[in-house]
Amino acid sequence: MMKPALLVLAAGMGSRYGSLKQMDGVGPANEAIIDYSVYDAVRAGFGRVVFVIRRSFAAEFEEVFNAARFGGRIEVEYVYQELDSLPEGFAVPEGRVKPWGTNHAVMMAAERIDVPFAVVNADDFYGAEAFRTMADCLRTLDGSRNKYCMVAYDLEKTLSENGTVSRGICTVDAAGNLAGMVERTRIERAADGRIVYRDGGVDEELAPATPVSMNLFGFTPDYFSYSAEYFRAFLSEHAADLGAECYIPSMVNRLIDRGTVEVRVLRSDAQWYGVTYKEDKPALVAALRRMIGEGRYPERLWG
Repeated sequence: MMKPALLVLAAGMGSRYGSLKQMDGVGPANEAIIDYSVYDAVRAGFGRVVFVIRRSFAAEFEEVFNAARFGGRIEVEYVYQELDSLPEGFAVPEGRVKPWGTNHAVMMAAERIDVPFAVVNADDFYGAEAFRTMADCLRTLDGSRNKYCMVAYDLEKTLSENGTVSRGICTVDAAGNLAGMVERTRIERAADGRIVYRDGGVDEELAPATPVSMNLFGFTPDYFSYSAEYFRAFLSEHAADLGAECYIPSMVNRLIDRGTVEVRVLRSDAQWYGVTYKEDKPALVAALRRMIGEGRYPERLWG
């Protein structure tokens, strides 16, 4: 049976944490969120994990997150996202320091992945159910083209108690496919319990069960060729904008709008956890401790 691949977007870790050695562990044996994602992926039947990183911290990263760490239970590879990872005919604009975005990161794995694959953020905790749901879908897509999937979460289960968040609000059609995503910023739970985002100075309400994207997508390898075409167009239009980034939702919206692909929306009622704010960490640590007590994870993932 085909084993899907897992693509972990970790190229931004160096700038966020300063050094990987300073990256806070969240598990009782100092496991990072990445460890839990890989552990859940192994249990779901993924056969390989490909990390997208930067060469500036590659040696440090590869020393920590390698096949030996994961007990040899999954193949491990690395690809590198750099500012000069550009198609022929393009150069890094003077003054550009910002990365080219999440979809550019995905493109770095084009030569390494030839099976259906999932994309996740390195610093998001998605939960075992999400990986099982995604793996089951990807196995049905083996040999397919133009049929993708994503796991959507209930908005209320992705909020932070410590500040506002930005989320990709999903519209789902009658067939259960993604019709489009719209980025909403400054989302929070108001004092009266409503979930709102501020648009033009007015609080706009969002339903608690609104489906949102947390960057957990499932693609087949044809996605790489579409991305290469789109990225050239993106550079032609936006290269002079030193802050412009090429994001996965933008790419997916483009393909949907053109009628090129279908993206099946897989719903998860799991609680998502992240560390948008440093104050978010205790909630994740407590949740992991609770899940360990319930037998959902061992005390030591790789012990």
